[in-house]
Amino acid sequence: MHVTITGAAGFLGRKLAARIAAEGRIGARAVTAMTLFDVAAAEAPSAPFPVRSVTGDIADAATVAGLVTAGTGVVVHLAAIVSAQAEADFDLGWRVNLDGTRTLLEACRQAGSRPRVVFTSSVATFSGGQAATIRDDTRPVPGNSYGAQKAAGELLVHDYSRKEYVDGVSIRLPTVVVRPGRPNRAASSFASSILREPFLGEQARLPVPEDFALWIASPRAAIDWLAHACALDGAALGLDRGVNPPGLTVTVGEMLAVLGAVGGAEALRLVTRVEDPEVAAIVGSWPARFADARARSLGFRAHESLEELVRAFLADDLAATRALRAA
Repeated sequence: MHVTITGAAGFLGRKLAARIAAEGRIGARAVTAMTLFDVAAAEAPSAPFPVRSVTGDIADAATVAGLVTAGTGVVVHLAAIVSAQAEADFDLGWRVNLDGTRTLLEACRQAGSRPRVVFTSSVATFSGGQAATIRDDTRPVPGNSYGAQKAAGELLVHDYSRKEYVDGVSIRLPTVVVRPGRPNRAASSFASSILREPFLGEQARLPVPEDFALWIASPRAAIDWLAHACALDGAALGLDRGVNPPGLTVTVGEMLAVLGAVGGAEALRLVTRVEDPEVAAIVGSWPARFADARARSLGFRAHESLEELVRAFLADDLAATRALRAA
């Protein structure tokens, strides 16, 4: 079986590709080849099967057509313009996040293999802010362009699945914490920064108050959920292809308390409160509490504790992040 990952040069794409390469299979099916796609070349992991890296524009039909063949069994769609950038550049956000998703789904349709498509949607498809609790049947009402683009992508996955062109799953990922590497243009970037920069001896900027709550997921949990979605029985999903995975609701204050417990007082002193109305407006519309009964019934694993999340970053990604900063 051939596997394609878009957005494969990003950190989740790299981790998922490495996991698939190491395991050599998805569920009961052996992986025979893997294609990694992004705007920049993705590094191919060591694998017992051929791995090719392709670069290009996710919205270009000719390029994307070559990513999916009759032998493609799984497509994981991670490629996206992140939240604050999508809000700032309206045209680019819609071109990549919607047109790119439609182009990829159309390539799957033309290939005729009805692959499993795992679409990474987002907490941002919902609004309601801090007071909201999102149930499995809550209607998406996005509060920004990024959320609207992801919600539109979910509807595409739904309809292409209903027509049996693909067998889709939309995973509404929480804010992924701690992201390795450098801060990016995601509005939620501060959530990783306050648990990452202090361990590097660098300042972290905090644009929200300590009682601000977020729905988060560790990289380990996110990769587990994506891998599970690749192998999930589509019949169990029925018509509704969207899943709220079992994320973790935490306040910024709780995150800082764990930072202090693991990193000490010096780490805490490196977090500085700043005003950023643009970021506060975007993340302030996102709800922080999600019901996850459906995801658990579908076999998505429960999340680890916040302290385990931080210690996993130190074990998995701190050294690589430090080396990147040094370079």
